[in-house]
Amino acid sequence: MTHTIDWIDLTAASTFAQGHPWDAYARLRREAPIAWHPEAAESGSPGFWAVTKWADIRAISRQPQRFSSAARGVMMEESDEASLAAQRLMMLNMDPPQHDRFKLIVSRGFTPRAAAGLTERIHRLAAEIVDDVIDRGECDFVQDLAGRLPSGLIAEFMGIPRSDGERLYELTEIMHTTDLAVAPPERKMAAIGEMLAYAAGVAQEKRARPTDDIGSLLVQAEVDGEQLTDDEFQWFFLLLVNAGGDTTRNLVAAGMQLLLDAPAERSKLQTNLDGLMPTAIEEMLRYTTPVVHFRRTVMEDTEIRGQQMRAGDKLVMFYGAANRDEEVFTDADRFDVARTPNPHMAFGGGGPHLCLGMHVARIEIDALFRQVLTRMPDLHAAGERELMASTFIAGVHAMPVRWTAQGAL
Repeated sequence: MTHTIDWIDLTAASTFAQGHPWDAYARLRREAPIAWHPEAAESGSPGFWAVTKWADIRAISRQPQRFSSAARGVMMEESDEASLAAQRLMMLNMDPPQHDRFKLIVSRGFTPRAAAGLTERIHRLAAEIVDDVIDRGECDFVQDLAGRLPSGLIAEFMGIPRSDGERLYELTEIMHTTDLAVAPPERKMAAIGEMLAYAAGVAQEKRARPTDDIGSLLVQAEVDGEQLTDDEFQWFFLLLVNAGGDTTRNLVAAGMQLLLDAPAERSKLQTNLDGLMPTAIEEMLRYTTPVVHFRRTVMEDTEIRGQQMRAGDKLVMFYGAANRDEEVFTDADRFDVARTPNPHMAFGGGGPHLCLGMHVARIEIDALFRQVLTRMPDLHAAGERELMASTFIAGVHAMPVRWTAQGAL
């Protein structure tokens, strides 16, 4: 018997207006962890299999031959063949062995060792960002703090002006907004076009005048005598800006909101930063889960939990649901900065598409929280936060905050 979802629309921006639909996830895990979700006729798809259990997402993520990223891309929305051809130039939409070749070229700048080498630069950048606002006593936490760190770091990575990195950050918000009233298709396409054109200019500059940055490394690196093509570089640049910026920005903003809502956990962390920051970061990742979902395409008839899937079926993995799975996480709905172990899926379910930038992201998160929690110890909300209108990214668009300015002490 096929379990069919007819009581919630996981494709609607309204469903995610307040963030992840945690109650709906819990019901799905309990009643139908693999369930068929019909889609509207105008979507171009009959529907998809919604996957909400940790173990199932882990298994699917580690079988790219059976559950493909390349066949129809990784986004829930359908794309025509021309769009798919472009998307397949991005590592996110590749399967092995093509994915493996690409990863060999680009991963050199994102290993744990390479990330550790960036620690001093990241902490310096975080300090500079806080320096810019510390005397004001108020700011928008997203625009002035959480958003500036990843955009500034990406600018350093690529050897481009920091102001350009901040413009690229603005473009990512347009791309990830799924509310058509806010970001209609033509506005999204314009944002993508602007970022790809900018990336083409970066590639041209780095080939002509290479320097000591990841942009230069990427345009010169070779595997078996092959370099990235211009198109591949442009799409990787887009992926780096989107994935590198959104996960960190939204995690820091949502994580700060968690601490504001849980003063006991905040106090516990502030009084033991060195001891609890590593576990607190993992718990923020688990509890907020910035990336809502990714899609796969079923490549051969298969069965999971008694549900019969056919070759060609769409399958969507909901990471937030997996990160509250009661079979994996004790007291899963409780925010606990000391939680361990914490095998969350905020960076994916493993396999070839485990997030390449996760080591750098953890250092960024650590750096900015240390600055905020030590230099703005009484930071508090100064108004209602505004969430992103997206079914893909659980993000915060605006978050006004205040603290006691240094000059007032």
